[in-house]
Amino acid sequence: MKKTKAIILISGNGTNLSNIIENIKSGFIKMDIFMVISNNSKAKGLNIAENHNIASMIIDTNESFDYVLSDIVDKNNIDLLILAGFMKILPKIITDKYDGKIINIHPSLLPKHKGLDTHKKVIKAKDKFHGASVHYVTSELDGGPIIIQGKYKVDQYDEEIIKKNIHMIEYQILPIAIKWFVENNIVKLGNKFSFNGEILECPIEHILKN
Repeated sequence: MKKTKAIILISGNGTNLSNIIENIKSGFIKMDIFMVISNNSKAKGLNIAENHNIASMIIDTNESFDYVLSDIVDKNNIDLLILAGFMKILPKIITDKYDGKIINIHPSLLPKHKGLDTHKKVIKAKDKFHGASVHYVTSELDGGPIIIQGKYKVDQYDEEIIKKNIHMIEYQILPIAIKWFVENNIVKLGNKFSFNGEILECPIEHILKN
């Protein structure tokens, strides 16, 4: 059986990238990372890729990003694009062309708090719950079908504590969503998705491990 071939897109420290690599090494995810792509030449995640002998590339999102990315995906038969802390909006030409083949980890309980600064928004709103979501990427910002979410009850409105808690949630739910994609458990169907052939009306809620 052919292994899923993926590209991971990052902009920063690459902690989710590192977590994905560990889940591949453990055998939880049966997937090959073909390349790591960043829009930020100073992204620490590029060092993680280098340390694991994974090819990497820096693409300026202001110049021909759609053409360069599309060329790489098509020439190398890439099955999945994973946005793991990628801080730029993908062009519509990319989201439309690879519809159903792009997933993103977002640090909020979508559809609440789309975009940036989600932790600040939670603190300002004094939300009782906060969490993270993995969703299919569409041309609508953080608006694609939500696959899986994990949440926790906010007891301290401290941004650093919240950030740490959300990272822990991300490290649990992103590998699960990738595993489901790789094993053909999930399929995007318009603005919904199916799990093992059953169309779901809402995201799957993940019970967090301590």
